[in-house]
Amino acid sequence: MPPRVAYSFPEEVLEHVFSFIECDKDRGSISLVCKSWYEIERWCRRRVFVGNCYSVSPAAVIKRFPKVRSVAIKGKPHFADFSLVPEGWGAYVCPWIKAMAVAYPWLQEIRLKRMVITDENLELIAKSFKNFRVLVLTSCEGFTTDGLAAIAANCRNLRELELRESEVDDICGHWLSHFPDSYTSLVSLNISCLSNEVNLSALERLVSRCPNLQTLRLNRAVPLDRLANILRGAPQLVELGTGTYTTEMRPEVFSNLEEAFSGCKQLRSLSGFWDVLPSYLPAVYPVCSSLTSLNLSYAAAQSTDLIKLVSQCESLQRLWVLDYIEDAGLEVIAASCKDLRELRVFPSDPFGFEPNVALTEQGLVSVSEGCPKLQSVLYFCRQMSNAALNTIARNRPNMTRFRLCIIEPRAPDYLTGQPLDTGFGAIVEHCKDLERLSLSGLLSDHVFEYIGTYGKKLEMLSLAFAGDSDMGLHHVLSGCDNLRKLEIRDCPFGDKALLANAAKLETMRSLWMSSCSVTYEACKQLGHKMPRLNVEVIDEGGPPDSRPDSSPVEKLYIYRTVSGPRLDMPGYVWRMGDDSALRIS
Repeated sequence: MPPRVAYSFPEEVLEHVFSFIECDKDRGSISLVCKSWYEIERWCRRRVFVGNCYSVSPAAVIKRFPKVRSVAIKGKPHFADFSLVPEGWGAYVCPWIKAMAVAYPWLQEIRLKRMVITDENLELIAKSFKNFRVLVLTSCEGFTTDGLAAIAANCRNLRELELRESEVDDICGHWLSHFPDSYTSLVSLNISCLSNEVNLSALERLVSRCPNLQTLRLNRAVPLDRLANILRGAPQLVELGTGTYTTEMRPEVFSNLEEAFSGCKQLRSLSGFWDVLPSYLPAVYPVCSSLTSLNLSYAAAQSTDLIKLVSQCESLQRLWVLDYIEDAGLEVIAASCKDLRELRVFPSDPFGFEPNVALTEQGLVSVSEGCPKLQSVLYFCRQMSNAALNTIARNRPNMTRFRLCIIEPRAPDYLTGQPLDTGFGAIVEHCKDLERLSLSGLLSDHVFEYIGTYGKKLEMLSLAFAGDSDMGLHHVLSGCDNLRKLEIRDCPFGDKALLANAAKLETMRSLWMSSCSVTYEACKQLGHKMPRLNVEVIDEGGPPDSRPDSSPVEKLYIYRTVSGPRLDMPGYVWRMGDDSALRIS
């Protein structure tokens, strides 16, 4: 046999090839091939995603990837969205911004989610990164419009400023006037979460002088009678979020609005519609046939008005809507929107004791039958059956995300009174590419046996008020090979399954458990056994070691880390496995 010859591409060629690979997981795999690829990949990496701000230190990221241009960081656990994470828990971005200001002067993009960012942090961003282009703050808090004013005044190349569902102390609406008159580079502006009035004149001037503006999402304080002027200044918009969508019905306002929408030939996405007055909805009809995304989750209109609107949107790929759409509306969607990929139906009265709309499982069944490309579902309803879930699973085996929220906890199959085990079992069995799943209703350990057996691609699982014993958790941890995030509340899962599957936790990003049966003793054992995990007990009632070791902990957050204990734990958080677990606040 001829001798084997090792061939190697020049580094410049590999760098060029690697630049086309955007998936973080694939980039990580590349770095594991050999030492030379590791070095090339780390020097040519331009984007970094940190799924947990405490999983790695800023210094470690900077050392590993010295030439980064774009950083995305997540902070608090997902259950923070449901007020389950106490105030002051952490996720402060300050150490990251300070470190990057020194190491990455060429940084262009920062994307944060569920983090605390202050005005001082925003001012440091504005002063430190001379070619800064993108700031996206999703579900963030801690800052005011003064910090936004600093960004507007100093970031002359800013292309995207997006405030998505963030808590902003809205001091003054005049911050928009801090954009210089010469500034024209804006591509995306989302201020939908701001609560107070904005300077409408400054907004209109900013929009009209940015010829490349494609996305504009306004807040509720922007009146409907000013929307036409804004649209005339930006007919090139692709995505629009309206402000409040109501005013006294006046023919001239309607005709101006209809004419303005008719001029937006590129519009593909609509949202907003706060306080909607149905009489004005026909003004958007000229653009309906081109829409691919429609968010009506704030539009409290009746089913007949919603049906008239969505029936004209035959190109829709994504629809978010309140349950006012009802079963009849979802049947129309099933008949009209054959390209639909994502459906979210939100509750209009989640705390009401009696149904206020005619929305049942049948609406979702209809969409599963009529929309062959449907892949992602979030559906709030008051009743479900195993038969319906089985039908949905067989109709849509291409589903990758399925989140069902039955409003009443532990609600059984309303037809048989049985647990919904076989229905959800059918979902995981037939939807073989399922990556995200949220369960609700009456569920026994049997459903988790299904999930462990068939959920081999499942990455994120959310559970509440489900299961009978530790076996449920054991089936999930021992069976779901690709599981990355597991969220559990009010389930009878305890010590045995957690300790028996401790090694699995090192392969996951995080585990959240609240109001379960895990004891303080088990948490201590896990912390000592798995030093590469941060095992954090969250208990606002006082130090956990002031109670018997057999007492269940209030909340438990476990995540893998290469940076050890975090340094900003509040007085109600204890890390298990070291002396800090014994401190008294």
